[in-house]
Amino acid sequence: MTPITEYTAIPKGVTTMLLYEDLARSRMREAEQAASKLRLVRRLTAAKRWNRVSKWAAKHADRASSSL
Repeated sequence: MTPITEYTAIPKGVTTMLLYEDLARSRMREAEQAASKLRLVRRLTAAKRWNRVSKWAAKHADRASSSL
């Protein structure tokens, strides 16, 4: 005769993630994605700024060389 086993929703030996842990991981993922987007925006802004600076410097260099 086989013994009667008790079936539960949580298997034994398997680490189950609690709801708050799942929510915390989800929030961390969202924060990482937001930080990644912010880094991209900052890089694009810096590239535009350096582009303006280089155009300004080139214009002033042309003026200085034409006055020689």
